[in-house]
Amino acid sequence: MTDDTTRLVLRPTTPADRALLERLWLLFRHDMSEVSGALPDASGQFRRERLDAAFTDPGWGGVVAHLEHGGEPAAAGFALVRGLDEPTRVLTSFFVVRGARRAGVGRRLAAHVLTAYPGRWDIAFQDANPPAVRFWRAVATEAVGQAWTQEHRPVPGRPDLPPDTWISFTTA
Repeated sequence: MTDDTTRLVLRPTTPADRALLERLWLLFRHDMSEVSGALPDASGQFRRERLDAAFTDPGWGGVVAHLEHGGEPAAAGFALVRGLDEPTRVLTSFFVVRGARRAGVGRRLAAHVLTAYPGRWDIAFQDANPPAVRFWRAVATEAVGQAWTQEHRPVPGRPDLPPDTWISFTTA
């Protein structure tokens, strides 16, 4: 969907974005289910505590991405961040719709988020998701060169899952 006449629009989320993010959340969790094995409940909903927290808890923020082509906007993705009122920001959820992938949308969204909320960052992903491994290592390198670290941390309350991989760095 991206070409020379397509424009990426990135802006902070607002309460008016809740319905949009609820729909994108289902796509995000569906994509992640391939790696996590998580299934929706009987009503077709995935767990959404992080999405709800983004609209109700202090210290949360987000960015929504749209692609505009010929004046028509199309939802392209989102990023949710917690810890904006703490020393370390945590990227809790990051998603780009499949039709907008491989066109630089994800890297531009990630760079925008890191610039919009400067400071210490922790970003988690799963080693079982090779595209995420490559993507987040590249994002960290673009943001801070080699000044990032990586470690494995257990998933809280889930000893049955492999540990998450966490990349940490500080942006100016």
